[in-house]
Amino acid sequence: MVTMFAALVAPAAAAAPAPEMVRTLYYNSSGAAEFQAAVDAGAAVWNRHVKNVKLVKGSPATIRVLADNGWPRAQVVRLGQGTWWMGRQAVRDGHDVTRISAHEFGHLLGLPDRRTGKCEDLMSGASAGTSCKNPNPNPAEIAEVERNFAGSMSIDADRFAGTFVG
Repeated sequence: MVTMFAALVAPAAAAAPAPEMVRTLYYNSSGAAEFQAAVDAGAAVWNRHVKNVKLVKGSPATIRVLADNGWPRAQVVRLGQGTWWMGRQAVRDGHDVTRISAHEFGHLLGLPDRRTGKCEDLMSGASAGTSCKNPNPNPAEIAEVERNFAGSMSIDADRFAGTFVG
């Protein structure tokens, strides 16, 4: 009885922090032809670096990945929804396929092209040159994606719509 009373009047233990909301985005790479492994590698890059969103191959897919003979590009309908293409032209020119994949996924995660020419900037894309093999986002790019997917997802996801080439 004393134990039960003590439990009723004892101050509550500090509440555990609320679990962080992780948004899962599913992608379909069945149309990515010979680039399936590169697509998965690009998704894995983001999954290693961000905690508010995860990219998972599966259904229902909001991201579709295709391959064609043009230049890599992304068509974003809204944050986390759209299509991106692994363009063979950039691959033939010598650009790294994992970097291309991570870059194009970056658009679906809300990042624009930033043609800085710096290899450490994932969203610099092709402007970093064919010698750049770095598929990792920089700290600012990581922070921007974390902000895009933080909290209740009450942001205006439509503001991310657009077509990005390269």
